[in-house]
Amino acid sequence: MQTYAISGMTCASCVRHVTEAIQSVSGVTGVLVDLDSATAQVQGEASFDSIKAAVVEEGYDISA
Repeated sequence: MQTYAISGMTCASCVRHVTEAIQSVSGVTGVLVDLDSATAQVQGEASFDSIKAAVVEEGYDISA
């Protein structure tokens, strides 16, 4: 499992958008996004670049 910092989330709707974006990436088998800690825990074999592209497309930023 990898943990990434997510910036730009302000509400539960943001969490849903980030979660759905990460879940759409091929190779992701699980994701847990937490608003309070501004993190995403991601399971699977997806590359960071693929995950980042999906998150950035939704208007948020992500860092490893």
